[in-house]
Amino acid sequence: MEVDFAEREQWFSQNTSAVLTPSIAAAHTTYNAQKPKVSVRWQPVDPKYIGAVTLRGSYTEAFHAPTLLELNPAGSQNFPLVVDPFSTQTENQVEERISGNPLLHPETAYEWTYGIVYSPKWIKGLTVSADWWHIDLRDIVATLGAQEIISTTRPPNGASTILNPNGSEVVRSAGSDPTGEPGPVTLVLDPNQNISGAIFEGLDYEAIYILDSTIFGGANWGRLTTTINGTWLSRAELQPSPGQKRFGIAGEFLSTSFTLTSSLPRNRANISIFYDGPADTWMGGLDVGAVVHWISQYEDDNIDLVGTYDGGTPKPQTPRTVPANPDTIAAGTAGFDGAHARKVTDWTTLDLILNYTFNYAPPAPAPVPGYAKDGGKNVAMKDGKEKNVVPVSTAEYGCHNWEWWLNNTTVTLGMQNVLDQDPPFVAGNFENGYDESLTTIKGRFWYVGIKKRF
Repeated sequence: MEVDFAEREQWFSQNTSAVLTPSIAAAHTTYNAQKPKVSVRWQPVDPKYIGAVTLRGSYTEAFHAPTLLELNPAGSQNFPLVVDPFSTQTENQVEERISGNPLLHPETAYEWTYGIVYSPKWIKGLTVSADWWHIDLRDIVATLGAQEIISTTRPPNGASTILNPNGSEVVRSAGSDPTGEPGPVTLVLDPNQNISGAIFEGLDYEAIYILDSTIFGGANWGRLTTTINGTWLSRAELQPSPGQKRFGIAGEFLSTSFTLTSSLPRNRANISIFYDGPADTWMGGLDVGAVVHWISQYEDDNIDLVGTYDGGTPKPQTPRTVPANPDTIAAGTAGFDGAHARKVTDWTTLDLILNYTFNYAPPAPAPVPGYAKDGGKNVAMKDGKEKNVVPVSTAEYGCHNWEWWLNNTTVTLGMQNVLDQDPPFVAGNFENGYDESLTTIKGRFWYVGIKKRF
């Protein structure tokens, strides 16, 4: 059994002048953190009985101070699509300014894992492993988003600028509705905040089988290595702000504007097979193989694709079809408007790679008069005996022939996405129609590489 313990202590402080007036005043903050890490590795059974069994686990606490970009009041400008629940005069797109925030405090995380590694005695060359992991993120630095700020900031009578305690603002122009409806939103200020929490859980698994031809008792014709590894995402829950409950985001498409994570399919896996040539032959430097990458299907942006007529917000996966429109029912033409929840199809690609490394045996050192075979120097002493003296340096330098240049040189030829698979269509990504966080539109392409070790 092995037990490892480590602890890291960090100090984080900042002193800022007044910025983003009147949103954020001058402040001085100091944060100290002591974050431990504990890991355990235990082999409970002698390998001679059933093979090698290893149990392992760890517990870690993490600390992440805000970056300069997140602290700096400078920011960026966006024009997101929004729906204003308080005024019908607001345009579909409004100006949003995202900025840093000097009052941010560090993010923290609590992580634990436990798993098993097993190499069975009766299947030589096989190793399987599985690890369950849990990550709890707290005080994540993020922005609320224009829609969230508008929806949760009710405008008081006669106010054109509404300031939230968290520093976000909604600016409205004068209304033109005689009923006194609030004016349209013209600007949303959205600074970074410690608002979010998230929990992720899942299973990592791997199986490796190495088939060495020498186990059959014949000639050595090389080695085959087959690997399967993947991840199953069991749970992913997000808490956008302290006042909200966590909700699930596993198995869903997430826009690239969401900075915490990319889209979250439930399953991802890679399968590979590689052949290595037999040692001590010209094929000893050969390494050729294929890799299959697979991403499972997941839900599209169904919150936007499928809505309810009563103003409610459906879950991403339900309903699979938009309910009947009350307006068409009243007109005697009840039916569906044709919108359906949809899934992003799975994506499978194949890569091929060939490596060849030139390995030449080092040349025998040329005999040097006055030097022994072991690199020393025989010196005659006064008593007539010889003493071996090691010289200061016996290094040999030379780039005088082609073997020296080729030795330890690896040439690589590869092709990615051999079948030229297009990325699956994503209706929720109106910018380009595919999920650039997981897939690519590069299609099939080949490459050549060369690496020389000196």
